[in-house]
Amino acid sequence: MYNPKSLKAEEFISDEEIRETLAYADANKENVELIDQILAKAKECKGLTHREASVLLACPIPEKIQEMYDLAAEIKKEFYGNRIVLFAPLYLSNYCVNGCVYCPYHKKNQHIARKKLTQEEIVKEVTALQDMGHKRLAIEAGEDPLNNPIEYILECIKTIYSIKHKNGAIRRVNVNIAATTVENYRKLKEAGIGTYILFQETYHKESYEKLHPTGPKHNYAYHTEAMDRAMEGGIDDVGLGVLFGLELYRYEFAGLLMHAEHLEAVHGVGPHTISVPRIKHADDIDPSAFDNSISDDIFAKICALIRISVPYTGMIISTRESQAVREKVLPLGVSQISGASRTSVGGYDKPETEDEVTSAQFDVSDQRTLDEIVNWLMNMGDIPSFCTACYRAGRTGDRFMSLCKSKQISNCCHPNALMTLMEYLQDYASPETKKVGLELIQNELENIPSEKVKRLTEEHLADIVNGQRDFRF
Repeated sequence: MYNPKSLKAEEFISDEEIRETLAYADANKENVELIDQILAKAKECKGLTHREASVLLACPIPEKIQEMYDLAAEIKKEFYGNRIVLFAPLYLSNYCVNGCVYCPYHKKNQHIARKKLTQEEIVKEVTALQDMGHKRLAIEAGEDPLNNPIEYILECIKTIYSIKHKNGAIRRVNVNIAATTVENYRKLKEAGIGTYILFQETYHKESYEKLHPTGPKHNYAYHTEAMDRAMEGGIDDVGLGVLFGLELYRYEFAGLLMHAEHLEAVHGVGPHTISVPRIKHADDIDPSAFDNSISDDIFAKICALIRISVPYTGMIISTRESQAVREKVLPLGVSQISGASRTSVGGYDKPETEDEVTSAQFDVSDQRTLDEIVNWLMNMGDIPSFCTACYRAGRTGDRFMSLCKSKQISNCCHPNALMTLMEYLQDYASPETKKVGLELIQNELENIPSEKVKRLTEEHLADIVNGQRDFRF
């Protein structure tokens, strides 16, 4: 019953279609003629179907895998250049009524310290994040109608946007909360959110129901159809993701691409972002209990093939991954990373000590400061970007996608990245990072093709040095 235009979860994510896709991929994984045809199609930068991409994922031929990596790097450069957008998660509450067996927030966990931020505590958390230099947040909360109702989330968003500390300001709040109603999505839209993010966890329905034995999240269809309700509620930027390690990765990969195809088919706009988290150790959770973990090499291949298959999407790698892994996958398609993340409630203002009972959702692998990450990115030739211009200029949904797919978005993004980096260098950077950054900006100005835009960018950069803030194209 596969139908990408259907609004029923089991029809646009068809188990039968995925199984047929995997069988087709197995049968053709060393079919060099077909693989070359698929790679030739991918070079047109218009994406691949879930079945075509699954053939490439199954392919074991080293030289063909290298071609995939090289192509992913080219496509990323075409669409996103050498910019890496930075953000941080902000955990509002870890109260949760669900029984998710892979998450320490599950209701039966008696070890974890349950916390919920007051508005006063949110001011302290956001001030700490602003003092690092962050401009973009992704807020997170467990599902609990009593402790975390939509009214609480909306109040938190209003508080976050209201906080102006020194030169700091949060200019974009993305939201990662449980599947909800069209009415609540409308409220989130009215509150001025950026992207609505919801990880599927797994597209395998039987596994999904076993992994979510109790609570509202047990409802596979309601969860899987959430993005359609979000778009109906006016949110035109949505972010997909699966938690790799819960189910067999090839099944998840096909389901993820089918979900992207569904959004394109129904709404004319695919996912604004795709995240690729891997299950990590956390309180009361042992990743080895899930016998589907993937190697770093397979993880890199998945990242490269998402970039090839959905060239327009933003791809996110969080601090779940180590510096070494992030360094490996950044050139293969990643366009956003988190930095200096805390996954505990209240962890920015008062970081947890080893002696305290944790309130964290998972262990962070990359524990460097934001300044260290900014410096690291620049030394790899990337531009750390704190830009939020598209969202604030109304370039969202189909407007963003049309610019991105035509590869015109870089005319805005490149100078905006340089200007927001200059803000960071002036307000927050260490002397060494500032020195590296000023040299990078000077060199990157030469890569702005329009002389008019280049001149305006130079003027705005001088204004930023003189104390003005928040310029954008």
